[in-house]
Amino acid sequence: MKYMKLGSKPDLFQTDGDNVRYVASELPTDVIINVGEVKFYLHKFPLLSKSNWLQKMVFKTNEGSNNEIEIKDFPGGPKTFEICAKFCYGMIVTLSAYNVVAARCAAEYLEMTEDVDKGNLIYKIEVFLNSSVFRSWKDSIIVLQTTKSLLPWSEELKVIGRCIDSIASKTSVDPSNVNWSYTYNKRMASSDQIVEDAMRQQQKMVPKDWWIEDICELDIDLYKRVMVAIKSKGRMSGDVIGEALKAYALRWLPNAMESLTSDEYVIRNRTLVETIVWLLPSEKGAGCSCSFLLKLLKVVILVGVGDALREELVNRIALQLDEALVNDLLIPASSPDNTVYDVCLVQSIVDRFFMQEQDSQDLDYVGKDDKESEHLTRQRSVLTVGKLIDCYLAEVSRDVNLPLSSFIDLSRMIPKQHDQFMMGCTGQLTCT
Repeated sequence: MKYMKLGSKPDLFQTDGDNVRYVASELPTDVIINVGEVKFYLHKFPLLSKSNWLQKMVFKTNEGSNNEIEIKDFPGGPKTFEICAKFCYGMIVTLSAYNVVAARCAAEYLEMTEDVDKGNLIYKIEVFLNSSVFRSWKDSIIVLQTTKSLLPWSEELKVIGRCIDSIASKTSVDPSNVNWSYTYNKRMASSDQIVEDAMRQQQKMVPKDWWIEDICELDIDLYKRVMVAIKSKGRMSGDVIGEALKAYALRWLPNAMESLTSDEYVIRNRTLVETIVWLLPSEKGAGCSCSFLLKLLKVVILVGVGDALREELVNRIALQLDEALVNDLLIPASSPDNTVYDVCLVQSIVDRFFMQEQDSQDLDYVGKDDKESEHLTRQRSVLTVGKLIDCYLAEVSRDVNLPLSSFIDLSRMIPKQHDQFMMGCTGQLTCT
């Protein structure tokens, strides 16, 4: 992590109880600044030499014969104001990825600009951000995580946008040049030691998805913006994008149905799954297995996502239905249905699979060298789906509330022209 030290004088700030801060000095204090519940007993001159905002406020208090200033909604609160005050006094302060955004927002609030004093706090922080923080993968992520509690300041100062651009740019760097992923680097350690030769060897083998776990700690709104930026660069394959979304879903979506639908988390889970589906790569099967898509569909149904997003997911699943397992298709029925599983939904997915299969055949009218191979691939796909339907029907048939018509309708969905082919091969297959 990068650090920047400012000032050279010793720290003379003292505490009197929980809510009083003052500077140990022979000179009496002549201004009181209230930040939240904390009172700062300070001296006007060092503060006014750096802050245009405090100059104006002190002028107003002098007119009213008052030496007390109230600051409400100060970015970063009393702790960050103390950093700014120490800078004004020339005392040593240390900035890092954890506090630099708060200090930047606070300096903007206090108008600590170059017009007031050369080499003022805003200028120094901007140098630190651009020359160190945004060049570091780890620091960029930490800084981005701190920005949420500092809205709208961090947005208006474009700190969020610059962080996102820094992160997105680094994900598309040649993996052979990567040495900044703190999650990935932690895995290089054996016990508490890192052998340099082993580290060099590991760095040569950095995978394309080295960055995925690192950004999984971001809240969904920031994660979405980072992923949009990564996709907009146009350098990341759909497979890696899909893997990233899967990792994020596994990190944040609970497995228990009670947690998914609880009042405390249902809104968060709805936003999360909507975002993941919206970010899915357009390429068929790109990093997203049919099993994963079906799990998303179950969550979509449970948390009440809109019909449009649900239809989008159903269409994607239909494209990859030949990869599904029976357990993936056991989607619980929703009220008012009294069946155990949503057979109608599965029927809709199967129907779309065969419609897409037929559309592909209709478009395949131009001669191709591999036309026969393509035909066999499609036959295998249909065979696999046929086997899947057989096994699915064997499972749902145990439900006494399942209408016979639903059972028959689904069993008849396989095109008749494939029946003989399937019957000749079914004996070689077993349900999974």
